[in-house]
Amino acid sequence: MKKTNICTIEHSKITVDGNIIFESENVAFPEFAKDAYKDLELNYPKFHKMDGLSKLAFLSAEMLLKDHDHGRTAIVLANRSSSLDTDFKYQESINSEENYFPSPAVFVYTLPNICVGEISIKHKMQTENAFFVLDEFDETFLNNYSEQILQSGKADKVLCGWVELFQENYKAFVYLLTL
Repeated sequence: MKKTNICTIEHSKITVDGNIIFESENVAFPEFAKDAYKDLELNYPKFHKMDGLSKLAFLSAEMLLKDHDHGRTAIVLANRSSSLDTDFKYQESINSEENYFPSPAVFVYTLPNICVGEISIKHKMQTENAFFVLDEFDETFLNNYSEQILQSGKADKVLCGWVELFQENYKAFVYLLTL
């Protein structure tokens, strides 16, 4: 397999293939993501409704997928915290004395694979996808799983990698794989 186009997002910086694409002084992820969205002129209104994990995955995917047809690109992602960051926010909306009902807008994002769905919708992807929750980034596992998808002929490429966001910590390491 061949790994191409690597995107990393961490420490208020987006890099693609080692080149800095965007950098912000905002350290907190919500502000950083908003700054990146504006600066990179992504123009996808649903971005503003997404939870943090979906924004992180979306930003990293956009750096690698923009301007190409990806109908036959699969997605294989993983992280450690699942959707725990959003789960806490949802629990807070349940416990809030101000709201009698929990927020359905937050509930939508209480599954980690929703970020895969957001990417798939934007790029009209109609192939395999998976989101794994692992103790640590296991590139061998993800690549082996991706290789099976590619060898099956169900996809021509796989967007593969790690997208972790929990409280103030975030990191994306995403890349494209082909045979």
